Amino acid sequence: MLMILVRCYTITSNMGASIFEKLGSLSFLIMFVVLVSSSKCVASATVSTDEVGALLQWKSSLQDTQSHLTSWSAQHFPNETSPCTWFAISCNTAKSVTTINLTKSGLQGRNFLASSVPLEMGNLTQLVELYLNTNNLTGQIPQTFGNLRKLKVLYMFENIFVGSIPLEIGKLASLSNLSLHTNNFSGSIPDSICDLRHLTLLELYRNNLSGPIPENIGSLKSLVVLNVCENQLSGPIPMSIGNMSKLQVLYIRDNKLSGSIPQVIGDLMNLAVLRVARNNLTGHLPQNLCKGGVLANFTANGNRLIGQMPKSLRNCTTLYRVRLDGNQFTGNISEDFGEYPNLDYINLSDNNFYGELSEKWGKSLLLTDLEIAGNNITGSIPPEIGNLTRLHLLNLSSNHLVGTIPMGLGKLTSLVRLVLNDNQLSGAIPQEIGSLTDLEFLDLSKNNLSQSIPSSLGNLVKVHHLNLSSNKLSHVTPSKLGQLKQLSVLDLSHNFLSEEIPTEFCNLESLLTLNLSHNNLSGIVPQTFADLRGLELIDISYNRLWGPIPENKAFQVAPIEALQGNQGLCGNATGLQPCTKTPGKKKHSSNIGYKVVCLVIPPVVGVLILFSCGICITYRRKKNFQKTDGEDMHPKEFELRSMSIFEGKLLYEEIVKATEDFDDAYCIGKGGTGTVYKAKLPSDDLVAVKKLHSTQCDGNRSFEKEFLNEVMALAEIRHRNIVKFYGFCSHSRHSFLVYEYLEKGSLFSILCNEEAAKELDWSKRVNIIKGVAHGLSYMHSFVSPPIVHRDITSKNILLDAEYEACISDFGTAKLLELGASNWTAVAGTFGYVAPELAYTLKVTEKCDVYSFGVLALEVMNGKYPSDLIRSLLSPAAIREGNLPEDVWDDRLEPPTGKILEELVTVLMLAVACLHPNPQFRPTMYDVSQMIAMHISQTDLDKYKAQSVFDYLGSRI
Repeated sequence: MLMILVRCYTITSNMGASIFEKLGSLSFLIMFVVLVSSSKCVASATVSTDEVGALLQWKSSLQDTQSHLTSWSAQHFPNETSPCTWFAISCNTAKSVTTINLTKSGLQGRNFLASSVPLEMGNLTQLVELYLNTNNLTGQIPQTFGNLRKLKVLYMFENIFVGSIPLEIGKLASLSNLSLHTNNFSGSIPDSICDLRHLTLLELYRNNLSGPIPENIGSLKSLVVLNVCENQLSGPIPMSIGNMSKLQVLYIRDNKLSGSIPQVIGDLMNLAVLRVARNNLTGHLPQNLCKGGVLANFTANGNRLIGQMPKSLRNCTTLYRVRLDGNQFTGNISEDFGEYPNLDYINLSDNNFYGELSEKWGKSLLLTDLEIAGNNITGSIPPEIGNLTRLHLLNLSSNHLVGTIPMGLGKLTSLVRLVLNDNQLSGAIPQEIGSLTDLEFLDLSKNNLSQSIPSSLGNLVKVHHLNLSSNKLSHVTPSKLGQLKQLSVLDLSHNFLSEEIPTEFCNLESLLTLNLSHNNLSGIVPQTFADLRGLELIDISYNRLWGPIPENKAFQVAPIEALQGNQGLCGNATGLQPCTKTPGKKKHSSNIGYKVVCLVIPPVVGVLILFSCGICITYRRKKNFQKTDGEDMHPKEFELRSMSIFEGKLLYEEIVKATEDFDDAYCIGKGGTGTVYKAKLPSDDLVAVKKLHSTQCDGNRSFEKEFLNEVMALAEIRHRNIVKFYGFCSHSRHSFLVYEYLEKGSLFSILCNEEAAKELDWSKRVNIIKGVAHGLSYMHSFVSPPIVHRDITSKNILLDAEYEACISDFGTAKLLELGASNWTAVAGTFGYVAPELAYTLKVTEKCDVYSFGVLALEVMNGKYPSDLIRSLLSPAAIREGNLPEDVWDDRLEPPTGKILEELVTVLMLAVACLHPNPQFRPTMYDVSQMIAMHISQTDLDKYKAQSVFDYLGSRI
């Protein structure tokens, strides 16, 4: 009975205290015995006005973007069921609030300068669990949180909290789970956290915390997971960590920690994950690593560690992921590493390992990444490597390997990157390499490879980087290399290649860099190279070439060093003699690029230079438009592309005639800035013509900006997933842009059509998402200055006959100026615009990342995913299979097998892209790489990532 008495007193503490003082202990005991015997102890409890007031005060400080808090109301109070029937609230039998779960409820403060959590929250003294994670909450954690003495679970991660972690956190003696990661907390980790002796989970990663890890952190002897990575922590790793006998996961990577890794960490028998990468650590590894036999994930890359591998690591068969690259480790690689049946990823690059590669590596059948570049490895490549059929990446570059490339590598059909450059490999390139049809990156340069380039390399249709330079390759360059439509870098320099350059190279439409120098090539440089409008860098020096260089900007601006050492090249380039006769131009579709790029303006203005830094041309255009339309049109040659005056005028007239002066019968789409027409030219080529609204052509600043944005964004880029831009005309009568015509039209129109959407199966949809990711990655990471599209929507994604996606409509694009603030007015389509633009107005690449996330969900869901975005769970929950019921387009059969794995990966990435804080969204380069690597659901499960961001961080 006494225990019941204590329980009742605890429940009714506010009421009982005053009664106890008046009646004395004996009367108090008798009263509660009576209450218990009549089964009215619990019923006697009343709802605390402090609790209701605190909750209502909190509600008043929030924006409830998803209308979850409508049930939080005082109109029925003091009804005994309130607030226990409110959304996200749970109570105990005494009607005291014990749990608040507002995970991912779309909450944010009404004012970003004020706190989203009021002081009154400290009045919820019976609270046991508080889940506020994954919202947009701001401000600081109130010190009154120290009053929540019964709190066991506090999740406030993935918000925008600032300030320091309050010392009062240390008063929460019952706390077992504390997760504050992915916020903007600063200052040091308070020593008071070490008083939380029941703590099993402590997650403070992805903040701006500084200073040392508390020396007494080892007093948290119940701790199972400690994650403080991606902060600014400094100083040594505390020795007291060795006291955490229950510790299973230790994440301290990406800080500024120094000193050595304490040897006592090797004595943690339950340690399964140890990640200390990218710090300033020195010294040797703990000798007893994997002493408990459970170590699975060990990364220490990017430090200054030295010495040999601990013997315990050789026999650690539980290893799944290992990264030791970027240190100064030494030792015989065949002796220091054993057999690892569970190994998925290992990177030992950029160390001082020596010895030969053991055939035992071929027994790690689950390997997807094997990287041992930049060491002193000798001997040959073991043929057993060909057994690793799951391998995505093989990098053995910059060693001293000899012998031939094993033919068995042709069995690695999942391989995406093969990097063997800078060795002493000899013999022929195996024809079997052509079987690697998923290969995107192939570098065999700086070896002693000989004989012909295999024609089978023309089967590598996904390869974008091919480097065979600095070998002894000879004979004819295979024309089948012209089939590599995604190739952006081709380097065949410093070989013994002979005869002519294949004319089929004109089909390399994505080519940016071409190096054929230091060979024995002869004949004329194919004039069809003029069609490669995206070509940026060329080097054809030291061959036996002669005749005119192609009319291509890359050739014309090339330094003399890239053209010298030939037998008589001529043309419009520095250091070359002009040609005595210009060969006639081809009369087929490739000439669209020459004829279309023009600027048609009245003759008094002259040439407009679009790329003059910050010069506004609005004034000039206003003067030009004062001329009458009756004046003759004399198009001026535009600096961006070479073309004759006649060709520009001719094409202008052809387009006007082909569309019957832009008759509605040729209209294929309308937008906010213009109307798109389909035009068939006399050459039978089809083009899409975007005619700007005529009302915008009278010097309107908005028209000027959007027109020039689109021209400047597209003029110098070329990528298979960005719509091909042939050119533009600007005139007081008609201003238009000319693009490649894409047969399937917009993604939006297909998803809106019942039958067309059914034709868009899951495989096509994954490919569309990949294409958009690759295009955006190119714009953000491979173009200078970077281009932000700002209006990525399904209406601006066009599809060709093979459903290949192309990004279009660059009217709102912005070229990011390095070092500038890049502030702008909000632009884009409602529902796709990143939330931070509403209050920062600062454009970054992460704005496109957010829009991509929405688009990816739309492709999977079949419609704009407004409901889906609200219902999506965390990435970790998705990984566990808890998908929203309506995630897939119900017009298709649900995905299964491998395609389901790919879609789940895309779904996780989409959720990551939609993070409300742009700092924690992945880059489009990361997204593009992860999709390209075909990361499977199984891969993510094995990695045991806290979220997709951990996985992204682990790949770089």
